[in-house]
Amino acid sequence: MSLSLADLAVEVLTTADGRAKCALGRRHAATWFAARAAGTPLPVGQASPPLRPARPDRPELLPPREVPRRRPGSPQGRIALLHALAHIELNAVDLHWDIIARFTHHPMPPGFYDDWVKAADEEAKHFNLICDVLESLGSHYGALPAHAGMWRAAEDTASDLKGRLAVVPMVLEARGLDVTPGMIDIFRKAPDPAAVAALETIYAEEVGHVAYGSKWFNWLCGRDGEDPKDVFHALVRHYFHGALKPPFNEEKRAEAGLPPDFYWPLAEAESDSPR
Repeated sequence: MSLSLADLAVEVLTTADGRAKCALGRRHAATWFAARAAGTPLPVGQASPPLRPARPDRPELLPPREVPRRRPGSPQGRIALLHALAHIELNAVDLHWDIIARFTHHPMPPGFYDDWVKAADEEAKHFNLICDVLESLGSHYGALPAHAGMWRAAEDTASDLKGRLAVVPMVLEARGLDVTPGMIDIFRKAPDPAAVAALETIYAEEVGHVAYGSKWFNWLCGRDGEDPKDVFHALVRHYFHGALKPPFNEEKRAEAGLPPDFYWPLAEAESDSPR
């Protein structure tokens, strides 16, 4: 009997090595889309994803404040920046397979699964691209400590699909749209053409991931007769730990379906609050 999509997602989530996780995820994405194209789609099914995905022994995971900070003006600083980005991309692979496996009890259209399988496949490509650049610079993923708090958003929203969509693609991935142009400039000045090419690919494709979050968040709110902006504000205030920090990439956020009245009020509320 063939495995369901949820089963395939759990296989990815329970694979520890980063390169192996991404290779498996890319194979499963190809299987899903080939079956869809043939008119014999895999069942979505149901599964029990782990609360936390399997991860390699390295990198050492530290509390955010304990991760060493390095200036990107030095080669070592640029390696540290790439390493942090590789860690983000690996988390994104797991986040997208997790949303597939964890919320199958919510009846969703097939397009929901198409979007997140595609996003997971692209995140695996992004992880590999950054790892290739790291290795060309004499380093590798796992060589430096990394941020231990990145899975917190997944744990906090493990029973709330709208909350997951609000916090992960519409806040965390949208933040990537804000900061990636600055990273591209850093590596253009280095100069490091391979890093620039990888980052430009990531920048172009992350718009789609934010757009998937916005699309399905709005779809769920519409189905439930709720105002998406009000629900978004309430969920971000409930689940997101920290401020929404400008400057915002308003052009790319709009391209992804995030209007300013979704995020600016949250940033202003944070900046006006007592410290």
